[in-house]
Amino acid sequence: MVLQLKMGKPIHTIIIFIASGVILLLVSTSEGDARSQIIEMFCDGRENNQPKYLNNAIRFAEIISKQMLTSHNATVSEGTSPNKVYGLSQCYGDLSVQDCQLCYAQMRTFLPFCYPKTGARIYCDGCFMRVQSYSFFEEYMGSRDTIVCGNKLRKSTMFQDSTRKAVKDAVTDALRNRSYFSREEVTTAGSNDSVYVLAECWKTLSPSSCRACLMNASASITNCLPWSEGRALNTGCFMRYSDTNFLNPIPATSNSSNRGRITAIVVSTISSVVVFIVAVMIVVSIAKRRYIHQKRKDSYDVEKLATMLTDISLNFKYSTLEKATGNWDESNKIGQGGFGTVYKGVLSDGREIAVKRLFLNHKLRAVDFYNEVNLINSVQHKNLVRLLGCSCSGPESILVYEFLPNMSLDRYIFDDIKGTELGWQNRFKIITGIAEGLIHLHENTVSRIIHRDIKASNILLDFRLQPKIADFGLARSFQDDKSHISTAIAGTLGYIAPEYLAHGQLTEKADVYSFGVLLLEVVSGMENNRSKITEFTDSLVSTAWKHFNQGTMGEFFDPNLMMHKYPNIIFQKVAKRVVHVGLLCIQEASSLRPSMSEALRMLAKDDETLPVPSDPPFLNEETMELDIFQNSLGSSVATVSHSHFYPR
Repeated sequence: MVLQLKMGKPIHTIIIFIASGVILLLVSTSEGDARSQIIEMFCDGRENNQPKYLNNAIRFAEIISKQMLTSHNATVSEGTSPNKVYGLSQCYGDLSVQDCQLCYAQMRTFLPFCYPKTGARIYCDGCFMRVQSYSFFEEYMGSRDTIVCGNKLRKSTMFQDSTRKAVKDAVTDALRNRSYFSREEVTTAGSNDSVYVLAECWKTLSPSSCRACLMNASASITNCLPWSEGRALNTGCFMRYSDTNFLNPIPATSNSSNRGRITAIVVSTISSVVVFIVAVMIVVSIAKRRYIHQKRKDSYDVEKLATMLTDISLNFKYSTLEKATGNWDESNKIGQGGFGTVYKGVLSDGREIAVKRLFLNHKLRAVDFYNEVNLINSVQHKNLVRLLGCSCSGPESILVYEFLPNMSLDRYIFDDIKGTELGWQNRFKIITGIAEGLIHLHENTVSRIIHRDIKASNILLDFRLQPKIADFGLARSFQDDKSHISTAIAGTLGYIAPEYLAHGQLTEKADVYSFGVLLLEVVSGMENNRSKITEFTDSLVSTAWKHFNQGTMGEFFDPNLMMHKYPNIIFQKVAKRVVHVGLLCIQEASSLRPSMSEALRMLAKDDETLPVPSDPPFLNEETMELDIFQNSLGSSVATVSHSHFYPR
């Protein structure tokens, strides 16, 4: 068997042969570094949101990933014009197979960030990737060609002369090699200072194109002198010089003179060595995990996601979900929001599922995907949607939920026809169910969670019209010892609490505020600023506040509720109490708002005297619009759904 131990740069390959009671232990040592840092990334080309292009991009990613498992370079073309995808990936000649895979994995993580643009180029210190909607394989020069100079240290004239010589020699040697790869080391005369150079063309170029590219790169890169570091990023080649030795030994082959040192140890007693072998395997395992963690620590927690996907109960194959949804047939689309499109699917065993494809142009896609999987999987409750699994094949992330046939709450309360199907008894059960789900999120012992996007479209209904809170892409966990979290704004305007909108101060009271707005919507049938009455102009909050103060709450109730056979006196009493609790939940000062446990108790105990609510925020829409505009100039307003600047 072969075990590989990587700790920082050194690689120790341990080969153990067991035969005839003799153990032969071979230990080879060499050095390696994946050099997976992103140096530059360009997104270009036209935008293409067509499903055919998306499917071609997914298949392209799957094919090129398989090829890069065993090769240092791969070229793929997938589909037909105008949705065809062309791609190239290449590791530089001094990377080992393992380091090549690490470097490629880093590029693969960042590639989806360019979508829906059809062009992308990613330069790392150890590898390169390019994707376009046309065949670019023979291109060697372009408008994107550039140099990146390291401004670390101004070097001597002798170092500069040595650099020019090493760069020239690297070009010559690269053109002599069929691999188009070369490496040079030149020591500055009269000192211990050395310069290290790497040069490589993409394998798709002709010799003449490679020559032209490297000649241009060598002329460009010397413009970085007198600085100690320089890189040339050309369309068809890469070149780097440095006063630091970044080069890896050439990976060993059967004919290579650069093999690592081999030590043979013969042990005749198996029983005394078995313990040693086990110890070696443990050390190998621990060191390997630490090394991989170090390599990937800045890659959006990819290792956590990968670990989670090894749980077979969560992992769905992309092909399984593609088949279940009829190849993402439009007729199976059941919803679309700010983070993705949801399809209905049927598995081979007959189970109905809801499949959510996250949008690829969402810059924090990997982070949100990990959040949603991790958070939903860590907390389970009858009023939280159940996660069945996930998949991250291709350039997209997919979540698989239980299918809820009655869809979302907004399809009922904001619809003139379906609104008649949802009477007051069901609406009140839905309200209390949502409250119970939020209490579980805020107060569970596993991880206290703030949802950040409570609204009617994120409340799903099962076949008994029981509510389930969905869409945890924006959810954040917080610790018991933290009173608030300062964070960039995320959520849906009209449901965002004022302290969070103005200062980024996030507590569980932000969810309480959103819940209060939702209560007003459920009772009134009005969606924030939009009503069933076309001439209505006031916002939902201001309308509720006006009727509450004037004692005319009957005018605020959804007319659909009057059509049900429910005792009017009881309905009026309970509905007024719900509005009262809703106004308590949306008070401007977060300290005055009840917790979700308190809000549920207020809803359930109709004999409890409720405090008088203070003025809600955003009564003046012009002031609110100005405040939001000023706030957006002073802070990062991220991931805000819809463009409304007032409660709708």
